[in-house]
Amino acid sequence: MSRVGKKPINIPQNIEVSIQGSKIIFKSGKLVKELETYNRVGVEKKENELMFSLKGKDTQSRAYWGTYRALANNIVLGLTQGFTKQLEINGVGYKATLKGKVLELALGFSHPINYNIPEGIEVSIDKNLVTLKGSDKQQIGQIAAEIREFRPPEPYKGKGVKYVEERIIRKAGKTSKK
Repeated sequence: MSRVGKKPINIPQNIEVSIQGSKIIFKSGKLVKELETYNRVGVEKKENELMFSLKGKDTQSRAYWGTYRALANNIVLGLTQGFTKQLEINGVGYKATLKGKVLELALGFSHPINYNIPEGIEVSIDKNLVTLKGSDKQQIGQIAAEIREFRPPEPYKGKGVKYVEERIIRKAGKTSKK
């Protein structure tokens, strides 16, 4: 039985939630987010809480129950607090600059890498830290993974792009014979 699916989601005052068929629509100011459940779970709104219920007794229904509850909770958290991911750039000459809605990365290649920043994402740069902010957890994680993929950290000197909380396991270099 899903422990996540049982918990109700508290809806803050500044968020409007409406259920239209199998869609749940979240509104906060100008931001509108939709969650399509494809009739895999039951959804009902009671005052300022959103409750999810099982549609079937099989294992797949229980998995959907917890998943859709977690997705809806992430939308509520994104609309109230937002999500942040930080990337750290390590290496001599490695740097990032922001030119309008384009993130320009110098990562040791013969050319700079230009990454177009999607709508709804804020990027700030402080020395070697790139901070991504937005209301969509999945989108923030995907953008951070794409930026990291340009130059993943290598295990010998630790050069490359890594998450701030990531720990790189270092390897010993070659040793010479005497």
